[in-house]
Amino acid sequence: MSATESISSHHDGTQSHIEGSDYLARRQLKKGTAGWVLLAGLGVSYVISGDYSGWNFGLEQGGFGGLLIAAVIIAGMYLAMVLGMAEMSSALPAAGGGYTFARRALGPWGGFATGTAILIEYAIAPAAIATFIGAYVESLNLFGITDGWWIYLAVYAIFIGIHLSGAGEALKVMFVITAIALVGLIVFAVAAAGQFEAANLTNIAPTDAAGASDFLPFGFIGIWAAVPFAIWFFLAIEGVPLAAEEAKDPSRNVPRGIIAAMGVLLVTATTVLVLATGAGGADAIQSSGNPLVEALGDGPAAKVVNYIGLAGLVASFFSIMYAYSRQLFALSRAGYLPTALSITNSRKAPTLALIVPGVIGFLLSLTGQGDMLLNMAVFGAALSYVLMMVSHIVLRRREPDMERPYRTPGGVVTTGFALVIAALAVVATFLVNSTAALWCLVVFGAFMLYFGIYSRHHLVANSPDEEFAALARAEAELE
Repeated sequence: MSATESISSHHDGTQSHIEGSDYLARRQLKKGTAGWVLLAGLGVSYVISGDYSGWNFGLEQGGFGGLLIAAVIIAGMYLAMVLGMAEMSSALPAAGGGYTFARRALGPWGGFATGTAILIEYAIAPAAIATFIGAYVESLNLFGITDGWWIYLAVYAIFIGIHLSGAGEALKVMFVITAIALVGLIVFAVAAAGQFEAANLTNIAPTDAAGASDFLPFGFIGIWAAVPFAIWFFLAIEGVPLAAEEAKDPSRNVPRGIIAAMGVLLVTATTVLVLATGAGGADAIQSSGNPLVEALGDGPAAKVVNYIGLAGLVASFFSIMYAYSRQLFALSRAGYLPTALSITNSRKAPTLALIVPGVIGFLLSLTGQGDMLLNMAVFGAALSYVLMMVSHIVLRRREPDMERPYRTPGGVVTTGFALVIAALAVVATFLVNSTAALWCLVVFGAFMLYFGIYSRHHLVANSPDEEFAALARAEAELE
């Protein structure tokens, strides 16, 4: 039966109805596809493009010292956040990821706000990565291409096509590409170590800003302005829990996968920041679209890294597509966004949830402004981190007896630290490009308006995320 069975009104101002079995049957993901190693690979894949491009724009904002200090702080924030998310994903394994956690902790408004922030991040990040792919392809002089939009169109079309063939196939392709990209970073590290000169780290001339020096050429404010670019070293790792419904034993494997991925990324970020800047010089690579290649010069190693760097960018582009489609799928299935967006094809891939953000991302990539798009993606990410860390703290306080197969070391102190840094990171996006950040805020506001006027009256009570919330309501009433 596919007809609506009943409508219920709730004290939080929302209305929900129960859909028949046909509704959920048309919105099924493939179960049991990924173990923890594949999930760790997914976590690294989301992020690895950040090692190959984008982070270096932080040198323009804070110099090496500013970016280094920002990166240390942000690495601490991500480690704390990942530990908090590992706990929540073990307790609430569903395809909504951060939205599912916030829905349980903060109600439908908080859940939708978190899901929307994540969608902004994941829809815009591939557009930024597409511009970096264009820069790498152009530097290889492949097919004589000098105009990026052909490349942007090709990568969107090809990789949406692969995703439509099914999650298991997509994740395995992604895992291979990610492994190649990690090999590229090893090749880069060996080559760059031979060219490393400490003086190159601080060769940006100091300005007259407060606290300016060779180490901090843009002064103390440069540390804050470099934060969004430090985030690019780790941005999107929080997407691992989005694979929960397609994982084997998710309450055990999702926490293991996300923590293992974070360990790898801490090593790669440190390696790239120090060696690329020391080999190429902060001044030379600060505005480069392909900083690792420029840092190595014209030798054979640079050519190898250029080709493999393309694999790294493709890995993140490809896997963040997976993330945006699952986030959109979960919000649509639960009725927060139009329900047509969550219908899956015969291979259990959500068709429109892959295509619609892809079209939007392609149009954004036509700006060609990778640094601006990066900042916009970071705005969505940092806002979602604030809401997810609040969710962890609320769930610890309000539901201390919830079953948690994994528990965050340090508890709310750990996630409280991540919350404070994430809030500062939201403000930092306005320091870098206030217009871009404001546009993101406008889009976020438009989504919330849609929810307030329409979709909060049309939620699907028997979607997994709403069932988690109903269970919490029932338990609270019993107590």
